[in-house]
Amino acid sequence: MIKELRDRGYKLKYLLTAMGMSRSTYYYELGRTDAVALRNTGLSAEIRRIYDENRQRYGVRRITAELHNRGFEVNHKRVQRLMHDMELFGKRPKEKYYSYKGEVGKTADNLLKQDFISDTPLEKWTTDVSQFNMGWGKCYFSPILDMCGNEIISYNVSLHPNMEQIKDMLDKAFAKFPKLTGLIMHSDQGWQYQHAYYRTELEKHGITQSMSRKGNCHDNGIMESFFGRMKNEMFYGHEQEFKSFEEFVTAVDDYIDYYNNRRIQKKTNWMPPVQYRIASSCGA
Repeated sequence: MIKELRDRGYKLKYLLTAMGMSRSTYYYELGRTDAVALRNTGLSAEIRRIYDENRQRYGVRRITAELHNRGFEVNHKRVQRLMHDMELFGKRPKEKYYSYKGEVGKTADNLLKQDFISDTPLEKWTTDVSQFNMGWGKCYFSPILDMCGNEIISYNVSLHPNMEQIKDMLDKAFAKFPKLTGLIMHSDQGWQYQHAYYRTELEKHGITQSMSRKGNCHDNGIMESFFGRMKNEMFYGHEQEFKSFEEFVTAVDDYIDYYNNRRIQKKTNWMPPVQYRIASSCGA
């Protein structure tokens, strides 16, 4: 306040007298403030760099963690304040698409009971289908997620939510990891997962099927969270950029590569999912 008033033409000695501050204290505080501002300039530039490198997807927690990875000693409150000053905000989830169409085949028990914790890769997988609405039509995204590190194991993007999509997703997963005996595959009660083909394929690979309770979205909350995160980070606000199905598939491929190999998260000790699996002594 003294500096601001001084800049307006007020004499320093009168300002110091009015504030009860000595001249030495004033210059000390002024120098300290300038030093902090200088340090914040470099930190702000790095925050902006991380934010832009990740296409405006990171919030305070991930930017703080990445700053630590890059050798900066800073707490989240300081990062939060600087991000607020720069008007940099992470993205938040919005909605979920449901594929439940009633009992059209066989259902399975809910073995997980919302226990999404897994210390070992290839122990618990989950899957679901999410819909993306475009001006030219709809797309359907079907992934498999490993609960240990949230890695996307395989996926398919299609114009139609049919069994061909599920078959392709499973084929890719089984080609990547042939030995899956003892694994639990969780899903909701979508018609795809009640289908005889899906159940038979799981049985052939020694996989135990698990299903959410009817109408309970929390039973597959880990996949719900992924869909919300993905849509906020690469879809919402960018819908008009995807002029064709092929362009959207390319965008999904780019995002999954980024998510698996570069996007850090707290659950994996601030490592990307693939790196976390490889670093695990139980990784495949």
